[in-house]
Amino acid sequence: MATHIHTCPLCEATCGLRIETDNGHIESIRGDTEDVFSGGFICPKAHGLKALHEDADRLRRPLVRRDGELREASWAEAWQAVQDGLAPLLEQHGRNAVAVYLGNPSAHNLAANIYGPVFLKALGSQNVYTASTVDQMPKQVSAGLMFGAALSVPVPDLDRCEHLLVLGANPLVSNGSLMTSPNARGRIRGIRERGGKVVVIDPRRSRTAEEADEHHAIIPGTDAHFLFALVHTLFDEGLADPGAVAEHCAGIEEIERLAADFTPERVAPHCGIEPAEIRRIARELAAAPRAACYGRIGTCTQEFGTLASWLVDVVNVLSGNLDREGGAMFTRAAGGQRNSAGTPGVGKGITLGRWKSRVRGLPEAFGELPVVCLAEEIETPGDGQVRALITAAGNPVVSTPDSERLDRALGQLDFMVSLDIYVNETTRHADVILPGPSPLARSHYDLALYQLAVRNVANYSAPAMKPEDDLEPEWRQLLRLTAIVTGQGADADLDALDSFVIDALIQRAVTDPQSPLSGRDPAEVHEELGDRRGPDRALDLLLRSGPYGLTLDELEANPHGLDLGALEPRIPEVLRTPSGKIELAPEPIVADVDRLRASLERSRNGHLVLIGRRQLRSNNSWMHNLPPLVKGKDRCTMHVNPDDAERLGLIDGARARLTSATGSIEAPVEVTDAIRTGVVSIPHGWGHDAPGVRLEVARDHAGVNSNVLADTSLFDPLSGNAVLNGIPVEVAPA
Repeated sequence: MATHIHTCPLCEATCGLRIETDNGHIESIRGDTEDVFSGGFICPKAHGLKALHEDADRLRRPLVRRDGELREASWAEAWQAVQDGLAPLLEQHGRNAVAVYLGNPSAHNLAANIYGPVFLKALGSQNVYTASTVDQMPKQVSAGLMFGAALSVPVPDLDRCEHLLVLGANPLVSNGSLMTSPNARGRIRGIRERGGKVVVIDPRRSRTAEEADEHHAIIPGTDAHFLFALVHTLFDEGLADPGAVAEHCAGIEEIERLAADFTPERVAPHCGIEPAEIRRIARELAAAPRAACYGRIGTCTQEFGTLASWLVDVVNVLSGNLDREGGAMFTRAAGGQRNSAGTPGVGKGITLGRWKSRVRGLPEAFGELPVVCLAEEIETPGDGQVRALITAAGNPVVSTPDSERLDRALGQLDFMVSLDIYVNETTRHADVILPGPSPLARSHYDLALYQLAVRNVANYSAPAMKPEDDLEPEWRQLLRLTAIVTGQGADADLDALDSFVIDALIQRAVTDPQSPLSGRDPAEVHEELGDRRGPDRALDLLLRSGPYGLTLDELEANPHGLDLGALEPRIPEVLRTPSGKIELAPEPIVADVDRLRASLERSRNGHLVLIGRRQLRSNNSWMHNLPPLVKGKDRCTMHVNPDDAERLGLIDGARARLTSATGSIEAPVEVTDAIRTGVVSIPHGWGHDAPGVRLEVARDHAGVNSNVLADTSLFDPLSGNAVLNGIPVEVAPA
């Protein structure tokens, strides 16, 4: 019997695991009680890791399409097929003819974090799409404009907070999102145990709302209106006081001017929360000794996603809670954090719209285009048409809007290659599928997520299981793709390419004035990194050049993690705006307020609107192929309020038909007073009944794909994020 300490890679919580194995077989998975961050807490998803590692449907050899069928092939055959498919298209049609889609698991993958950008730069295509534009892109845009970097996202200091206002988030189920927080349930309960208060604003009485002191059922898509009414109240009642960050703020007067029209009385009919309640919520937030406002996916995946994300932090600033203990603070990560590099307190900021999509002219953000553009870029003939697609750990046919249209579009591609461990609804269209190892068979470090943690920590995991024979590591796959798209061919020297990558990272580190390696001889630094290769060597360098000057050896010697301390104030050094100020009123955001103001004049048409809902045992669609995560009663149901059910003749347990501008689906009805009238809810990521999919368990628990109903014409114009909450639908008995 052997014991392995590992970090769970399945969501943002980064919980520590204790895995017992016997002769290569997993006997048990439990929480690591010695983990410095999670302290033994795990959720049910961790138990799915054993099922994932052993899943017979998980690919262990490449697949190549021959005579219309995906069949097993050798790695040499697969890579030759990739080269034969991509090289002519790049030569004949240019870089933009090849598009890339990166799925959510890429954020949890050390190899993808380090070598993914290398491949994208080498490819040079403007047609890059990711799960970000069906998720958190509005928050990245607002944070970038306000603070100067995409991951400069303030997170609630949960362990010292005394008043938490939560909008469109369910951290007791998600364990935090853009807020890395294992045991969010315990941390949020701790607020109340300290005599504090938790207030939830959500159209649905979520699990978090059930634990809160107050729940207000807002009308979907109106979070920005509600937040602006809070801002109005703070100014109107003389409560606006940024405190210590006041001298570092620009645009306070402009915020007051913009908020003038958003009185609680004017906003209340639109958002469904009474004016007196809005004012009381604002007063209590301002009066609390330590408070934080936190918004998440419900505030992002709507038509005013960037405005809502921006206003969350405006409220934190004006209530005096930004960058102070118990408020909303900035993490100081151990490595790879842009706002810890360069000259502190000033930077280039961000530039949006450096290029635009070919068909609709939608702007780029952080190097990617909105995924609502992808289908049309494949379908529409002409110069720059997308003719090939590379997907990595993604299933956009299930996870992006108007999914039936995208499904059809993928069938029109000249070539498609997928880095994936399953034949799913998307990869079934691929000409080549390149599988990676089980998550337990690779090293792990949450390079991105530790930049959003509610406590400064660092935790590295060596592989807990031996990789299957003949599985090429993902970092080498990404380097081989890099070689192919740069004309070096599939047989290129990958070790030489890896050396090129590490040399570039070393050069950046020794020329960074903030790095502990500043001014060092690059050759000496290279020598100190020793015999490691791939992502572990790059991680070692990022740790050495980070603010704590750690090494990978130190993390390996501390398998339960290193506690680097509670969050500390970081303003002004964290700022990377050209002005060196917190830009409270960035021009692109100010310009969009007119659109929000005009929406106050819209009348509601009385139709129902659809929202999603987070589930504890589901984060990505492939999790539905793991028996421990789909057992029990059907969870892919449509929640509807009893009043709406009676009015529409819907019966609990029967089926309803939902129709939108883009399609129709049928779903089982679940009548519940946990959702407000006028709103129905279906969880995201289901719908596993497509032909050619090799997901046996998921097919038995197929559910329905709510994104059939999402419209690619509905998006937040500042970020390009799809509207997945507040979709108008007609509902009737099936």
